[in-house]
Amino acid sequence: MLTLFLIVFIDLVGFGIIIPLLPFFGEHFNASPAMIGLLMASYSLAQFIAAPFWGRTSDRIGRRPVLLITLAGTSASYVLLGFSNSLLMLFLARGLGGFMAGNISTAFAYVADITTPENRTKGMGVIGAAFGLGFIAGPAIGGILAGPDPLNADYQTPSLAAAGLSAIALTMAFFLLKESLSDDIRKEIAEMPAKNRRQQFKSALGKPGVGLLIGLSFLATFVFAGMETTFAMWSERRMGWGPQQNGYLFAFVGILSALVQGGLVGRLARRFGETNLVIQGATALALGMLLIPFTNSLVTLLGAMVIVAYGFSIITPSLNSLISLQVGSGEQGGVMGVGRSATTMARVIGPAWAGLLFSLLGMDWPYFGGAAVMSVVVLLGLRGLKSIHVPKKA
Repeated sequence: MLTLFLIVFIDLVGFGIIIPLLPFFGEHFNASPAMIGLLMASYSLAQFIAAPFWGRTSDRIGRRPVLLITLAGTSASYVLLGFSNSLLMLFLARGLGGFMAGNISTAFAYVADITTPENRTKGMGVIGAAFGLGFIAGPAIGGILAGPDPLNADYQTPSLAAAGLSAIALTMAFFLLKESLSDDIRKEIAEMPAKNRRQQFKSALGKPGVGLLIGLSFLATFVFAGMETTFAMWSERRMGWGPQQNGYLFAFVGILSALVQGGLVGRLARRFGETNLVIQGATALALGMLLIPFTNSLVTLLGAMVIVAYGFSIITPSLNSLISLQVGSGEQGGVMGVGRSATTMARVIGPAWAGLLFSLLGMDWPYFGGAAVMSVVVLLGLRGLKSIHVPKKA
């Protein structure tokens, strides 16, 4: 678990480096808020296509080979990003990066392989903490390397730094990461009839409770991705911020995420149960999104972001854990791949939707809309989660 944690952390530092400066990079090529939403969505569209493929491939050939291939591709995508000289090249670089980022389904399946049902949520939280910690160092590094001025930012240096970090993660995976999927399970999977993409979705969503859980994951990610996409443009207009200030803010969110997912979510799950955490997280995310447009100072903005970060940081591992608990060990990679594919589709539609609202209705409307969507998640959770199977805690 420690080796996987470090690999995901280092790789996510590289990803985090790009987050605060990509909207400014797009504006550098005269992209509108709606086009920037599509730029962010292109990464997730490629990830949506790749996630079930990588997840199912990892079921058949093992988790380790998939992680090695995709880490190498991720490094190459950052190099391409660093040398982009047009909006088209930005789209190509993000598309390649997104296709390789479909490996996250494999990382979650790796966790499911090496944890018991009783500590599954804790394991998912540890990987979530790696994400959070990546967003502590990554955005801050990216912001510092790009600079505070959105009109004269350095976009190449942060991109090449991200490429170097992904190369380090690849090296660690090659020498330190052991295969988690036993030969017996791989043989069992190999004997199963092959399923096409449509069949994978139909099979996963047809399992009791899985469709609802994946749907809730989709909506929560849809809202959070819209916030991520538009926040830099919102803060530029409301607060006069550039990449550096946004990098620090996203680093702050990363600290909160790491604290919640790394040290708190496991204890909360044992005390309240995963289903209650889903409701709690959705409520917090709705409230935080609603508060963002009403902030007019750093203090009030940080308060709203604390609520947003807490909500998303407990709902995500709780839903991932509940999904994994509904299926057997031989189906983990495929079902987690479908789940990841659904959330990455949310990262396609969410940014495009938020960017369109930003352009057409004004900069506050992505947050009003996000609060409304999370209110629907609360209602769906209250009605549907009672029937979800959850093993008793030891």
